[in-house]
Amino acid sequence: MTIRRLVSLGDVVVDIVTRIDALPERGADVLATEASITAGGCAFNTMVAAMRQGLPAMYGGAHGTGPFGDLARRALAREGIRVTLNPIPDADTGFDIAMIEDSGERTFVTVVGAEAQLTKELIDRVEFEMDDAVHVSGYGLLQPANRLATVGKLDDLEGTVLFDPGPLGHQIPPDDLDAVLIRADWWSGNRREARLATGLDDAEAAADAIAARSGGGVIVRLGPDGCIVVEGGNVAEHIPGYAVDVIDTNGAGDAHVGAFLAALAAGAGPRAAAQRANAVAAIAVTRRGPASSPNHEETDIFLRNGVVSASAPRIDAFSRLP
Repeated sequence: MTIRRLVSLGDVVVDIVTRIDALPERGADVLATEASITAGGCAFNTMVAAMRQGLPAMYGGAHGTGPFGDLARRALAREGIRVTLNPIPDADTGFDIAMIEDSGERTFVTVVGAEAQLTKELIDRVEFEMDDAVHVSGYGLLQPANRLATVGKLDDLEGTVLFDPGPLGHQIPPDDLDAVLIRADWWSGNRREARLATGLDDAEAAADAIAARSGGGVIVRLGPDGCIVVEGGNVAEHIPGYAVDVIDTNGAGDAHVGAFLAALAAGAGPRAAAQRANAVAAIAVTRRGPASSPNHEETDIFLRNGVVSASAPRIDAFSRLP
């Protein structure tokens, strides 16, 4: 199916990112060595990755009125991403606190805001086209208003639907989750998310189980080991990853999703698209920040030579602590 644009119904939030040596024990404290405040969230990171790989993107989700909403919209505008809806009055965009350890692993605490107020009336104002790729996030489906609006819209969508469950996707009510899975052309999640969705520890077995349940294609992301792809009723196939020095894994899964859809839009088959997405995610984890995806040229250089560009995308604010 032709893809000409990405429309995300996920969440754009603000990331308050801290870098720490390690998580403190319960009840203790820890001093951050670095901190930043930047736009983030699954929708933002996914759309940025797609845009930098050449696929136009539009945000169809909700956003707030206030300093965090303003920051998010500035970041979207800087990346050339169109915002469809007007801000929600009397509610600011939500935020999360991301704690990045020296190993690159990240832990989140999320505070929900206006992005959780996507109603049927609002989603009906989004002008979907038949050649859109529609990004649906498990984060959004956890919120009752968003879930009702999104699930109710699925049957009207003619384009390619990709569902990314996120870390909390297993908490979506079963009937609504089934409706999303049946409509989704692609399911893309990491190893943990696949295990939570199926109860299976083996990534290939989990991918096969999700494909059997949904009838669509499945990607299980394995970090540096690459990913598992199941498509068109075929057996699960392992697509190798890349060994890099990991600095920050925040947003790497979103980068994979956006790059995968962009590669499909450029005419690649699912396996080739997954290989390119593996490269994009590998480059992203060598950089700080949630939206650290490389552009198309940087990805091509990496695929040819295995060299990661030293350039890094700008973030909204950054401070290095003494």
